[in-house]
Amino acid sequence: MPSFTREKIMESCLKMLNERPMSQITVKAIVEDCGINRNSFYYHFTDIPTLLGTIVTEYADRLIAEYAKADSLEECLAAATQFARENRRAVLHVYRSENRGIYEQHLIRVCHDVVVSYLETAFGDVPVEKEDAEALVHFFQCELIGQILTWLESDMNYDIQSRFARMSKLRREMVEEIISRVQRDTETQNP
Repeated sequence: MPSFTREKIMESCLKMLNERPMSQITVKAIVEDCGINRNSFYYHFTDIPTLLGTIVTEYADRLIAEYAKADSLEECLAAATQFARENRRAVLHVYRSENRGIYEQHLIRVCHDVVVSYLETAFGDVPVEKEDAEALVHFFQCELIGQILTWLESDMNYDIQSRFARMSKLRREMVEEIISRVQRDTETQNP
């Protein structure tokens, strides 16, 4: 089967998710929208949750690649929320469904990867203990996830980017201070 059929199925599902709740999307509706038979659907996907997982995974992969060199936490947040901002209704429909975990897994992965990229950029050549690096990744990843989950719980009813930018401005020197401390610790441990 050509991959365009697979892409057409994914596009149809995403289109429907932007129109209606997850519980109202069926394989029958998708194949009718695509003009294909059920066997073609099942050739590519086991079921709708598998289809949804594929859509989310492929978007996550694209976002991670696009933001491979994030140079601020604001850029990390932009990466982690891009799909949601572009597909607001679809994300809210998935978030409110029993398949919410699929989106949350995507969110955790994207937040982790963009934070790792950001910290690699921010620290540059400064040596960081593995334990410290893991703690920083965890801290900033949790910050992003928490901000995004709160935003989703409010039905995305505020501009998350501007709110996060304001918070970042209030704590602007935090990362610089962390880098400085790591450098001092490294210098005292390796005189």
